[in-house]
Amino acid sequence: MDFVLNLIKAVLYGIVQGITEWLPISSTGHLILMNSFLPMNIYADAQANMDFWNIFKVVIQFGSILAVVLIYWKKLWPFGKKVSEKRRKSIIRLWVKIVIACVPAGVAGILLDDLIDSVLSSSFVIAFTLILYGILFIWMESTEHQYSVETVRDITPKKAFAVGCFQMLALIPGTSRSGATILGSTLLGFNRTAAAEFSFFMAIPVMFGASLLKIIKADIAFNLASVSILLTGTLVSFVISVIAIRSLLSYIRKHDFKVFGYYRIVLGIIVAAFCFMGVIA
Repeated sequence: MDFVLNLIKAVLYGIVQGITEWLPISSTGHLILMNSFLPMNIYADAQANMDFWNIFKVVIQFGSILAVVLIYWKKLWPFGKKVSEKRRKSIIRLWVKIVIACVPAGVAGILLDDLIDSVLSSSFVIAFTLILYGILFIWMESTEHQYSVETVRDITPKKAFAVGCFQMLALIPGTSRSGATILGSTLLGFNRTAAAEFSFFMAIPVMFGASLLKIIKADIAFNLASVSILLTGTLVSFVISVIAIRSLLSYIRKHDFKVFGYYRIVLGIIVAAFCFMGVIA
């Protein structure tokens, strides 16, 4: 019975991960908050459950990565038989810029991983960052911008690195990786589609690396139940991410990001209120 209940929780977590990873509203923040109400209790030992949770919330992001790879395979794979030499070089140049953009957050993530789990993954921090970046999104969309980057091909290595520096902010739970990169990209002159797509592409090495790091550092005994729950959450995250990415791209062609700013502020206030009332830790 406990296994079935945890499996249902994994499905719910996968749905939330798949939706919130690509919207600028913080997937990790939502998952941490969900864990306050729907904790994963797989092991008899409380510390083992906490260790598994810290792995689970990162590893299910792998499903979201696969969704990006599926949707953008033709844009990201340079070695297809029908890919021209010019197109191949263009894709390789794009990958160079993606790698450059991922260096700042990659280095910071390795150095600060333990600090993030032990200190920054608190509900008060999440509430603060939700509200702060909600305000920033509304401010961003209320000011005029000149877009010098219309497509990801227009991104220079210098701007790629600058976006990567914004991505470091997302190491703080509640910030949102896509939120930080889209906000930074827009301020650097990217239009909404280019900002969103480059944010998706940057997620591939960053999230893959984060998942791999968590698995390598894992100090728990995996069993059939825990592996099944990990795979379930990852699969659901993949399916929902495909839908979420396509829906977001369709939405931003006609709308701005203000609605996500308002959502963040309302959610942040709710989280803060729950903290003060002791509903969540």
